[in-house]
Amino acid sequence: MVALLLLPGLDGTGLLFEEFAASLGSDVEVIVASYPAERPLSYTELESIARRYIPSDKSFFLLGESFSGPIALSIAASSPPGLLGVILCCSFARNPLPLLTPARSLVRLFPVKSLPISLLSFFLMGRFSTERLRVRLAGALARVIPEVLQSRAYATLTVDASAALRRVKVPLLYLRASEDRVVGKSAAEWILSQASDARMIEYAAPHFLLQVLPRETAAAVGKFIMVQTKKTP
Repeated sequence: MVALLLLPGLDGTGLLFEEFAASLGSDVEVIVASYPAERPLSYTELESIARRYIPSDKSFFLLGESFSGPIALSIAASSPPGLLGVILCCSFARNPLPLLTPARSLVRLFPVKSLPISLLSFFLMGRFSTERLRVRLAGALARVIPEVLQSRAYATLTVDASAALRRVKVPLLYLRASEDRVVGKSAAEWILSQASDARMIEYAAPHFLLQVLPRETAAAVGKFIMVQTKKTP
């Protein structure tokens, strides 16, 4: 059985993958990574943690959601044994919000936990926001200390994994949300322009793509896994 390693978004808990993972079916072994919730760590340090989840006894795929895209690309660039493909969901290889670059030092002071869920919901879920999704988001964020969230937000404004992206040798699937208010289309276009073998699927959905459309995205990921697995000698 092939495995799919899920690398989470900014919260780092992996809790928000629940419905998407359940929608993948029994043909794929789902491995959900999680990052420390009480220790601010760099992208490099988080990559070391993510690598601990890589299966050693089977072929696997990587899925990097939002914040974890650069981690997925860096891992893939090293060509770990068994890796057959990479999926990026609403993610980026370099700073997705260049207009905020001049103020990036202030991100570490931003009162993340003071932001109302309604405001976060506007950016992450848009018109697809529901009480159930808001409760799940609040539950995930409640597990993470503010300093960790601030550190990760700062990291997104300083990261550049473009060199790693160009070294990725396996096929790449990009899942884009056309109503994403966090990561714009230019981030996807950059990845497609730099990758050696990449294609994109676009959905009318918000940044919380896997959470809003778990079955639809799981079907696309499942098809990608099936096709790439069949190509393997």
